[in-house]
Amino acid sequence: FDRRAPVRELPNINDRISYPNLRVVDADGSQLGVITREAALEVGKERGLDLVLVSEKADPPVCRIMDYGKFKFEQEKKAKEAKKKSHQTEVKEVKMRYKIDEHDYQVRIGQAVRFLKSGDKVKCTVIFRGREIQHTALAEQLLYRMAKDLEESAELQQEPKREGRNMIMFLGPRRVPLNKDKPEQLTKAVRTLPISAATKPAAELSPEPVSEVAPA
Repeated sequence: FDRRAPVRELPNINDRISYPNLRVVDADGSQLGVITREAALEVGKERGLDLVLVSEKADPPVCRIMDYGKFKFEQEKKAKEAKKKSHQTEVKEVKMRYKIDEHDYQVRIGQAVRFLKSGDKVKCTVIFRGREIQHTALAEQLLYRMAKDLEESAELQQEPKREGRNMIMFLGPRRVPLNKDKPEQLTKAVRTLPISAATKPAAELSPEPVSEVAPA
């Protein structure tokens, strides 16, 4: 087993370039033509920039005068953006009971925020057991409250609806920053939620005492 650290491939810049003659492009994109390695290095030194090999297979090899540190930063930034765009959107689920207490409700909010920031959609599910199915109105209020509490990170993609013995709602990552100067945008997600319920702790939405919380 070889415990040696992997050898890092160093960039071909400045003194690491060994070709005697180079086709050089200046920092402004103008062609300097084919010049010697020494002359190219001198040009880079005069401009306070680096001589970077950009096409080794060309004849003669092509180099460019540039700020290599800035170039590397821009390349890494582009790679991160490309990786972000290639992220496969998943649907993450956050489960709860309509009788969830305030602490557990805030835990679900935190989970949803993490999923949304990762670019995933969130399926918010309220689970009914036994005769709890008669409290669909309370479950709907709870889901609308969640949409309201997450409005800075999320957009309401599907309003609460019954699905078997559950009530579900879908949220997606917010694409346009929330404009708090527009009251209608703030209230859109909770238009069917009573004003008193919008600020009421989750546990107070239920007429029954808190008994248990379904795992996330």
